[in-house]
Amino acid sequence: MSEHAHHEPHASHDPSDARRAIRVLTVTISDTRTSGTDESGQTLRELIGGAGFTLVEHRIVADEPSLIARIVRELSDRNLAYALGTTGGTGIAPRDRTIEALEPLFEKRLDGFGEAFRRLSWDEVGPRSVLSRAVAGVASGRFVAALPGSPRAVKLGVEKLLIPLLEHAVRLCRGESGKHQHGGRAG
Repeated sequence: MSEHAHHEPHASHDPSDARRAIRVLTVTISDTRTSGTDESGQTLRELIGGAGFTLVEHRIVADEPSLIARIVRELSDRNLAYALGTTGGTGIAPRDRTIEALEPLFEKRLDGFGEAFRRLSWDEVGPRSVLSRAVAGVASGRFVAALPGSPRAVKLGVEKLLIPLLEHAVRLCRGESGKHQHGGRAG
């Protein structure tokens, strides 16, 4: 039995209990950020933790596909977390390779996540929003969301998409019924 087995998500009448049961690993993907300069990672953690989810740890890794893939494998191999939220590496610059690392690992890609992020981003940055390759999917049975590296983009993605979706998405990834969520189910 895993050291985390006692934290299995379960149906709860208290929404804060259900959110606390969802363990989230956060990662900043950057070749230049350090713990002292990682404003986007700090924003990611503050918003997810502030919404009541359990933060297991935060990492800063270089934008190297093998390092990113190793973290995704750890989610299930070590039962580290039920969800992964990343910031950085989703643009079109030569070193932006987060998407190239994640896509081969996705059992299911959630195209609507990126589409929704770009739609919301359009209101803030206009046509530049199409340069984002924000994406989400299911990898190793875990919900994975990759957001851009700017604090503003992280705030937008977490507040408008991750917080409203995370609990339900994790339940669905785990094969749990989503019927108790606002009277219906997605999918």
